[in-house]
Amino acid sequence: MVRAAEPTNVAVREATRVERLAYTRTQAAEALGISRSTFNRRVLPFVELVEMPWGARLIPVDELQRLLAERRKPARAQPQPSARPGRPATLAADVVDRIQAEHAAGSSLGQIARELTADQVPTAHGGAQWWPSTVRAVLRRSTS
Repeated sequence: MVRAAEPTNVAVREATRVERLAYTRTQAAEALGISRSTFNRRVLPFVELVEMPWGARLIPVDELQRLLAERRKPARAQPQPSARPGRPATLAADVVDRIQAEHAAGSSLGQIARELTADQVPTAHGGAQWWPSTVRAVLRRSTS
């Protein structure tokens, strides 16, 4: 049995820094739970890449961890009170009193709406046109 000669020249290179290059752009996007296009537009400009000779761009894992650590916001201590959706109603008290008085006097919702529009009374949000449904909403809100 003939043994091959062991190589006498062994080349060893010392690495000054070891990086895990596990993330391609697609893998990084999946790890963050976003689409690749969102990753390319919103994350890629903020991380350093490793460009390979064959054109691939690799994202070091520590770069993604650094970005996440910088951008992560602490959780809220207390839940925020839920706000009522929509614009706030700011109707003058005298207009509400007028609507209630006319309704109590037997006027229909349509009649009250036509009179308010004719008198150019602005609605709660500054509108010029009153509708029977708007008058009904004012009556419901004022009784509750």
